[in-house]
Amino acid sequence: MTPQLQQAIKLLQLSTLELQQEIQEALDSNLMLEVAEEGEEDHNSPPTNNSEALDKIDNSEREGLQTEAIPEDLPVDSAWDDVYENIQTSSSNYQESDREYEVSDNAGESLQDHLRWQMQLTPFSDTDLLIADAIIDAINDDGFLGTEIEEIYESLKDELDIEFDEVEAVLHRVQNFDPPGVAARNVRESLLLQLNQLLIESPERDLAIVLIQEHFELLANRDFSQLMRRLNIDEERLKLIVQTIQSLNPRPGSQITSSKPEYIVPDVFVKKIKGRWRVELNPDAAPKIRINSHYASLVKSVNSSEDTNYLKNHLQEARWFIKSLTSRNETLLKVATCIVERQRAFLEYGEEAMKALVLHDIAEAVEMHESTISRVTTKKYMHTPRGIYELKYFFSSHVSTSDGGECSATAIRALIKKLIAAENASKPLSDSKIADILTDQGINVARRTVAKYREALAIPPSNERKRLT
Repeated sequence: MTPQLQQAIKLLQLSTLELQQEIQEALDSNLMLEVAEEGEEDHNSPPTNNSEALDKIDNSEREGLQTEAIPEDLPVDSAWDDVYENIQTSSSNYQESDREYEVSDNAGESLQDHLRWQMQLTPFSDTDLLIADAIIDAINDDGFLGTEIEEIYESLKDELDIEFDEVEAVLHRVQNFDPPGVAARNVRESLLLQLNQLLIESPERDLAIVLIQEHFELLANRDFSQLMRRLNIDEERLKLIVQTIQSLNPRPGSQITSSKPEYIVPDVFVKKIKGRWRVELNPDAAPKIRINSHYASLVKSVNSSEDTNYLKNHLQEARWFIKSLTSRNETLLKVATCIVERQRAFLEYGEEAMKALVLHDIAEAVEMHESTISRVTTKKYMHTPRGIYELKYFFSSHVSTSDGGECSATAIRALIKKLIAAENASKPLSDSKIADILTDQGINVARRTVAKYREALAIPPSNERKRLT
């Protein structure tokens, strides 16, 4: 592959944030490139919309999708991974006005930092301070003690000359830190800590403590009938107790996170205007660049051959960079346009109307190789009236229907989610029952498939969904 084709392929793979960084690096290294001022006409800018194409596309005519500016050898199945095996993700430089896309360099406070701050405010002795620090080190991101207290004692006893009771006493003090339930050794202990720290005392709270201390396994198994008999209460009272427990956080450490916020900048906007779906590239996704006319004019005026070659090389690199960038945008635009044309039903009616679609369908429509479609739809996002989706979201396998048609996996997952949302909470639907309902609707799906899709939706099985009504 030529260096120019390698550059075109590289830009095609980049996400919006990576592309912004690549453009900034090109601007810093090539004096022939400059940012086009807002409002100025830029002849080097690629097209940003393809609204008319959607009205011309059909299965037999794809003239609106052809673009001569794209290199002829770009659609070939080149060894992508051999050329650019790992493209490092990097944050981009943003203007002050682009606050909605800004990624902060400052990570949030970690759980350990939060606990150590409280430790410094607590009147510990020097020895207890070292014990507390060791305990905080052993707390995982969920807020639980990830190391046995006996192991912590064994690691400190020789150095500090302490007894096991001292370590346990410090642990109890750390367990009173914020967030409530932190430093617990298991979920049961965490829930009890949270209940004991509730400022409002009530009969439900007291019974909730008894329930967790003595009947936790029955609660985990949702054996509500047995719980009512053991606690000698009616269903309404048990419902209030369970609601009290459900208000607690089973992962107290999740309230505090040190991870950086992740922002998604859409590459494509899709909106309906006067009854027609319009597809546009995000004009703010990357700065508009052009050839600097002043430096370009110096190529013919400088006397030194060395300076002339220097300027010519930069000018050639700048032209290829702009051409590669234009090629990337045109490819992205026509692939997004084709996806929208195929998935109009989803845009109109939602996930249940999603059609089965594979890479080959789009590759055939735009006359490119599947590998090209795979790369151009990875880490690229489409902003629609229904939300922001990665382009790959619109591709899914299919299941046969009784009338000989196809139903996409996305549509089936949406149907399963809808059925479960409408089920009787006291008698939730089993996977077999859901499969039977879908079969009655003409969708031939096995129980195992239902279970797989349900798990993909992070929905627990029927025995764990059972609730008091």
